[in-house]
Amino acid sequence: MDAALATAAAQLTRTVDASAQTGAGAQVARKAAEEFESVFLTTMLEGMFTGLDAEAPFGGGSTEKTYRSLLVSEYAKQISGNGGIGIADQITRDLIALQEDAQK
Repeated sequence: MDAALATAAAQLTRTVDASAQTGAGAQVARKAAEEFESVFLTTMLEGMFTGLDAEAPFGGGSTEKTYRSLLVSEYAKQISGNGGIGIADQITRDLIALQEDAQK
């Protein structure tokens, strides 16, 4: 598993534990799920941009190389925030189920 995905999964687990203890509801679960989906999409999109040539005459050179990861991360956040690819929906349902189980 990619290090970023592992970190996001650990954060997701901490969010479930904290929200179950505080009684936070679906909003916290949805936000955590969208953040996880964004990290997942960033990992997927980075692979798409890996082979692109950033050198002249049509590329942006070293500046493009520097800021490409930020652009890819923003693409992923936008995709996730606008409906995503369905991962956040499933994770939200699972988180709510885990929260309900933790409250019992």
